[in-house]
Amino acid sequence: MTTFLTILVLISISVAIWQMVKIFDLSRQPSTDDSEIATDKDNKVNGYMMMGFLIFIYVITIISFALWGDLPLLSDAASEHGPGVDSLFIVSLVIIFIVQTITQFLLHYFSFKYRGEKGKKALFFADNDRLEFIWTIIPVVVLAGLILSGLFTWTEIMTIDEDDDPIVIELYAQQFNWKARYAGEDNALGKANVRLIDLNTGNILGLDTSDPNAQDDVIVTELHLPVNRPILFKMRSQDVLHSAYMPHFRAQMNCVPGMITQFAFTPTITTEEMRLRPNIVEKINNINKIRIKKSEKLAAKGEEALDRYDFDFLLLCNKICGKSHYNMQMKIVVETEDEFNAWMSQQKDFASSLLPN
Repeated sequence: MTTFLTILVLISISVAIWQMVKIFDLSRQPSTDDSEIATDKDNKVNGYMMMGFLIFIYVITIISFALWGDLPLLSDAASEHGPGVDSLFIVSLVIIFIVQTITQFLLHYFSFKYRGEKGKKALFFADNDRLEFIWTIIPVVVLAGLILSGLFTWTEIMTIDEDDDPIVIELYAQQFNWKARYAGEDNALGKANVRLIDLNTGNILGLDTSDPNAQDDVIVTELHLPVNRPILFKMRSQDVLHSAYMPHFRAQMNCVPGMITQFAFTPTITTEEMRLRPNIVEKINNINKIRIKKSEKLAAKGEEALDRYDFDFLLLCNKICGKSHYNMQMKIVVETEDEFNAWMSQQKDFASSLLPN
């Protein structure tokens, strides 16, 4: 506490001295020395530097596009609505790029062209209704178009057609892991409440044992989805705010304690098909080259080498939910309907998984 008070006193003294120096400067007689006033030479140098910086911006932009401009993630949409989301993203990027290119040019060029010169006086406009209308109406129209397109896309994604008979799955978030609960044969999730969690009996998600719909629910730690089949996700959180993020399916929804949120999509590409895509193969090969080099260093130290990495769809948490947030993920396997049914037949339902008291 003494240290804190000492530091506080020193800071207060420093602020007081700084304020006194400012008062002293203001009280001095104005100096006739104009050495600190920019000359025509200074303004010309600054003008050329502005143009040089403009060229630098364009060059680094071109280099960035050449090296990283393929946007590989935008070619990996694995859900039915994914291409629509990607189209919105690309349109936004194109508009932003065009506006940025024009405005940066005008900013730097005007700074060069209208740099200060001796004897030159700036022309002052009190207002210009035409210019203000132009630079107001153009952003309004563009943003309105983007917002409306986004709303239509979002409405289309979130409108769930019950005639499609979607598979109902609950995503249960807790620090720091995911669990999934399938609705079973009746395709209806049983009631659940965190107050009903009982680790002694194996009721890890707090299902209501008296609810008939809960008896055939299936709880797993690895998510399997049949391709080309609508999936309706119901999401819960046990502790803090999490966010269920499935990047390749262009899906994200917050998991909020005390309420149920939902998101639906239809997977269109199996895991095996995605692994054969050229850009995925290239990415995985690059990752494994890094892992091989790392393994060689580990082997030299007598430590265990890294396993080969292979592509998998993942469910991630996109909220910083605690110290192990980075490790909160679940593997997603997209497979054929037959493979999915075979996997489901091997899983225990909730009634069978309960331990005797």
